[in-house]
Amino acid sequence: MKITIVYDNDTVEEGFGADWGFACLVEVENGQRLLFDTGAKGSLLIENLRKLGFEPSTLAKIFISHAHWDHTGGLTELLRLNKNATVYIPNSCPLPVGATHVVPIKNHCQIQENVFSTGELQNMEQSLVVKAREGLVLVTGCSHPGVRSIFKAASVFGKPYALIGGLHGFRELELLADLNLVCPCHCTQYKSEIKGAHPEIFTKCGVGKVIEI
Repeated sequence: MKITIVYDNDTVEEGFGADWGFACLVEVENGQRLLFDTGAKGSLLIENLRKLGFEPSTLAKIFISHAHWDHTGGLTELLRLNKNATVYIPNSCPLPVGATHVVPIKNHCQIQENVFSTGELQNMEQSLVVKAREGLVLVTGCSHPGVRSIFKAASVFGKPYALIGGLHGFRELELLADLNLVCPCHCTQYKSEIKGAHPEIFTKCGVGKVIEI
């Protein structure tokens, strides 16, 4: 599987725009792909997608972690170009403007083969779970419910292998000890502490970053 960072506060390649917010494209081994979150600005999201070789009109599935503007801001523009996309939202999230196909999610469930939602945690946020051959790859928006809660919710699908996404004020660094990869993105406040505690599994996040597992 492959995860490409499309929207983030930083870049790792020249030619891309950085901005406060998060989005990544998840491609699984069966050829299916899904856009996780949409960043803050539709114009920048579309620009970065196209520079990375992804045409917005071909993205059939969009997964929204939570309703905050820096994760949903690009959704309206994306849906203008792709009216038939299916949007998976937490149950508490307002219905997206312009969406034709919306799936509200409350409990953990399957999105497609080997791709799952943790379900909405603490009535605010869902995370994505992908079953790879090595273990579970967890993709988070901001981790508002806490990484411990996300790990617990994901445990019904297997054992975590990698953690990618926003971690906000996460400091329980011991929770990462059994992971093989951690890529703190976007809102993560303690990136340097995570890198210092687990340099062997730390991966820098930024637009243009491609993570293959």
